[in-house]
Formats: sequence, C-alpha cells, structure tokens
Amino acid sequence: MAIITLTTDFGEKDHFVGAVKGAIYSELEDAKIVDITHLVSPFNVPEAAYIIQNAYKSFPKGSIHVIGIDAELSKENKHIALYLDEHYFICANNGIMSMICANIVPSKIVEINIHDRIETSFPVLDVFVKVACHIARGGTLEVIGKQITHIKPIKNLEPFVNDEKNQIIGTVIYIDNYGNVVTNISRKFFETIQKTRPFEISARSYKFKTIYNRYSDVINFDLPEDKRHVDGKEIIVFNSAGYLEIAIYKGNPTTTGGASTLMGLKIRDTVTINFQK
Repeated sequence: MAIITLTTDFGEKDHFVGAVKGAIYSELEDAKIVDITHLVSPFNVPEAAYIIQNAYKSFPKGSIHVIGIDAELSKENKHIALYLDEHYFICANNGIMSMICANIVPSKIVEINIHDRIETSFPVLDVFVKVACHIARGGTLEVIGKQITHIKPIKNLEPFVNDEKNQIIGTVIYIDNYGNVVTNISRKFFETIQKTRPFEISARSYKFKTIYNRYSDVINFDLPEDKRHVDGKEIIVFNSAGYLEIAIYKGNPTTTGGASTLMGLKIRDTVTINFQK
C-alpha cells in the first residue's frame, strides 16, 4: 500500500486533521499515513511549496501527497492531481506545485472533475481523500479528471535579475523553526548570474560578502574555543535545500532570537545581491 502524506495549514487544535485521517482509514483500513506538517502559515502557498519540494523526495516512489492549502474550490482555484518524478500530488491549482515543476516536468496532470458526485464544503476531506484512496488502490488519473498541460504559477516566485545582470532581487519565502530566513534564490540561480564575480548581499541594514556551505564554516577552529565568539553571529549559507538562507549561528527564537526576529526580516521581504561589474 502506497504511503499517503498530508501537508496542510490546519494547525493542531481543530478536528480537521483527525477527520481527514479518519476518512482515509474508513476507505483503506491498512493505509499508511505520514504527516509532513500541519503548521504551514494560513494560505501561505510559497511556504507550502518550499516544504513540499524539500520533503517529497525522501519518500518512496509511488507515494501520494495530499496538500491542503487554500483548497476551496472556485472558478479560479480548481483541483488537480499530478504524476511527477514517480510521485502523486493532489492539491489546488494555486501555484503550489510550481517550484517543483520549474525543475521537473510532470508526466501527467489532470483537473479533478468528480465534484458533481460529491457534496462538500471541505474538499480536502471529501475530494482529495477520494482521489488519494483511488490512486492507492491502483486507479488511474484519467478516471478522476481530464488531462491538462499547464499549472498556475506562483507570481514573483522567481528572483528578479536586472538587464545588466549585475543585480538579483530575491524575496523571503520561508522562516524555519530556528528563525532562519530562506529566500527564493537557489545556489544554481545565484551561480548562473554570478559567474565568479565578487558580490554583496543586502538584507535591511545588514551586508554580507561571504556565503558559507555549512553553519559551522563560520568557526575558526585554529582559535581556542573561548576565543571564537561566533554564537549569535549573522551568517549566510546555502542551506540543505540549496537556497540562500540568512541565519544566526546557534540562534534560538525562544531565547536569544533568530535571524527573523533579530534582523527584522519577514515573509516577502526583499534580499538584494549586487555583483561587481
């Protein structure tokens, strides 16, 4: 039986997550359900896209990923199911898959059309669960939808590059549990524009001229431990997902503070990289 993962902005207080799991078990008693997260910020499609992009690859091929973010059906927010990179995804066509689809072309996309057979005001429970269980039983996408070729992109997800190719303007798309600030600038994108040129990164009043590959690279291990003084230092790294991240070395949002709180950075704030000509 394929694994069914759940990613939502439902939180942990209400009945929604439990109801969705109960509906899956009612159809498939031996289902394997894994929670990726239910703590996505409400309706935050870029944040959910970043999480899904970096989580799904760790699951076995054939896994089914149910994404309940901004899923209310409307004329402009249809429901889709995709087969991509040997995984299935069920979500609203609101741009949530565009980060993954920017790098991997889906093998198949269908617009779900079983709504006339289901009366619902909770589509993740009533529609997405039906589709996930249909796929888990070995059903095909064509049975639950009509094939389409394009999905809706997330606006402004890609960083901006000026005509002279000497400036990148990115945005903050995610703040993690440590208060680290993740931008939409990938290592590949950065290196394509940089072409080995020196650079300066600006985030509010903070300036950086070095990008580390690991957080601990900021430490000079030749110094005695009591002379290093790096805890609380602002640094920039390419994180494990390959995105430019602003961090506080060993920062803790609940005590000393993380990059988000200490540097005043929020979702959708801009981060600018200037390259020498």
